[in-house]
Amino acid sequence: MREVESGTGPGRVVVVGAGIAGLAAAHRLLERGARVTVVEASDRVGGKLLPGEIAGAGVDLGAESMLARRPEGVALAREVGLADALTPPATATASIWTRGALRPMPKGHVMGVPGTAAALAGVLSDEGLARIERDAELPRTEVGDDVAVGAYVAERLGREVVDRLVEPLLGGVYAGDAYRISLRSAVPQLYQAARVHDSLTVAVREIQARAAAAQQTGPVFMGLRGGIGTLPPAVADAVRARGGEILTGTPVSELRRTTDGTWRVITGERVLHADAVVVAVPAPAAAGLLRAEAPAAAAELAGIEYASMALVTLAYRRADTALPEGSGFLVPPVDGRTIKASTFSSRKWGWVDDENPDLLILRTSVGRYGETEILGRDDAGLVDVSRHDLREATGLDATPVATRVTRWTDGLPQYPVGHHARVARIREHVAKLPGLAVCGAPYDGVGIPACIAGAHAAVDLIGAVLPGVPGLTADPVPDAREGAGE
Repeated sequence: MREVESGTGPGRVVVVGAGIAGLAAAHRLLERGARVTVVEASDRVGGKLLPGEIAGAGVDLGAESMLARRPEGVALAREVGLADALTPPATATASIWTRGALRPMPKGHVMGVPGTAAALAGVLSDEGLARIERDAELPRTEVGDDVAVGAYVAERLGREVVDRLVEPLLGGVYAGDAYRISLRSAVPQLYQAARVHDSLTVAVREIQARAAAAQQTGPVFMGLRGGIGTLPPAVADAVRARGGEILTGTPVSELRRTTDGTWRVITGERVLHADAVVVAVPAPAAAGLLRAEAPAAAAELAGIEYASMALVTLAYRRADTALPEGSGFLVPPVDGRTIKASTFSSRKWGWVDDENPDLLILRTSVGRYGETEILGRDDAGLVDVSRHDLREATGLDATPVATRVTRWTDGLPQYPVGHHARVARIREHVAKLPGLAVCGAPYDGVGIPACIAGAHAAVDLIGAVLPGVPGLTADPVPDAREGAGE
């Protein structure tokens, strides 16, 4: 086993994990003058951001967009030379497949929670709309330190709001169960408003009024020509151009703190010595790495559950297909369908349409927390159920020219009630070890900007122990927890 430094001279940092959080941490560290080695167990960078192809067409096989109303993701893309590739969706008009029909996605809500009953007309039954109106008459519902989104919204507005709109919207982000997901972690702005308002609809209207006063303009989401999966390789190239080292196919087996306060990062072939370590891997892997030096943090990390899902990408001859207008649709689980959403990629992304004029490309997503039976089917079975549901929803009965199934086993961390407190305990335990920080999707949000913000915060935390790297904490980022739940 070869003992090596992570670079030469002061300010040596090892980043464990080359997903977008780890790459963003490495990029920020190099900007501040640190010497950086990134180690990644798999054979590629990017984590859940994965570019691919189907029928010769470039597509995303993982996440396909990032929130543009938070600055971190768009800013990083610009910093690594992708400014000209940034592109918003060609259409933001989506539908919800519920009660036997594709219905226009309502406007005027916060993660499915409406400010008025009228906002959900057409999606809810008359009884469901009437139940929303009762919110103003009900006594205050205390949210305490945290509460499940579904339980709180159902108590105020009725289960139909949760089952037909909140659930599919949250499911699209977390692949979770609205009746388990934390309001404080997943929809923090709604949690804060609910603490001071007796009425939930009034709280929603206050959030909407603040957003209007902020005069946010421009698209809500942003993609990249060639796919959002092109972002990690671009960041990796920028890291290498600044002198950083990225080692793929290099799992870390052990992380140990030495008697002189530095760190030994043990991989299969070498031992890296560093002044600081940023752990940017999923919770189970982080638990394994921290077990020796931070056992209490490791125990908390081991308790974070994950949901699995699969994406089914289908390519059709354009001449054979006819789809409804819009970018796609969501599916409430209460309606008993198998797929939970479909994206009409050729409609949603202008670059996909421009580059493939003879093809129509779309994808479905399958799998929510606890749905093991459906994800146990083989690829052909997932394609079959996707085609069945697409036919029922849209009338699409053509035979695809190509299909591709991408499985994300344990891909999305779950944020149940009390998640914020668990994260606080993890950080408290980790903070006892100078030169150690954690970041990534298990903590403050699963979206790209939230992961990048968490990476920047991790860099600021370890700055004090990096000799010869001035100014690491001169430009602190906001608390990443403010943006969870995007």
